[in-house]
Amino acid sequence: MTTRRAPGAHGTTYGLLVFDGAEELDFVGPWEVFTSSAMLREQQDGGQRDTAVLIAERPGTVRCNKGMRVLPDHTFDDHPPLDVLLVPGGNGTRTQVSNPALIEWIRRTSARSAWTTSVCTGSLLLHEAGPARGRRVATHHAFEDALQGRGDITVVRDARYVVDGQLATSQGVSAGIDMALWLIGRLHGRNHARAVRRYIQYEPAPPYLADEPNGAAG
Repeated sequence: MTTRRAPGAHGTTYGLLVFDGAEELDFVGPWEVFTSSAMLREQQDGGQRDTAVLIAERPGTVRCNKGMRVLPDHTFDDHPPLDVLLVPGGNGTRTQVSNPALIEWIRRTSARSAWTTSVCTGSLLLHEAGPARGRRVATHHAFEDALQGRGDITVVRDARYVVDGQLATSQGVSAGIDMALWLIGRLHGRNHARAVRRYIQYEPAPPYLADEPNGAAG
């Protein structure tokens, strides 16, 4: 029986998947939220050591959707236990959905993480791997019909992000910031999430309050 990791005194470890063709802001936006959260928690609590890491199938440069090149911190075989798994979208999902190593890694890692999340068409990979099957999800507006057509999934079309149990999925690109802020609010308190929002000067209109998602389901 697989045991999910629960965030606790060890701090929170966020693992962000990267692959060729991943949309940059899909993971960079949440990265900024998670690392700013870690910085503020360390300043306030002293002993907290939250970490965020980039994880790829293999070592070496990953070329993202718009040309940004990043170096992963870890590979599928050597990363630390994760509290939060984040799967980005981008044009690369069209090929990665047929990558058995990546799909199996998502399936295995999601089963052990406290939270599984996605941005944009990362929901396609979560559906293929299993965590999004039978669940309510959000995805990029241009991909909603295609994802719904895969079956065994309910696409919510009127929410920036959707929470269904321990699965949190968001619409495209910048919506991942909203989802990440909600998640750190769930993990570390809404006041903390609002402090992070102020720190990164994220002020959408209408104002985002880091409270409940429109598409909550447990």
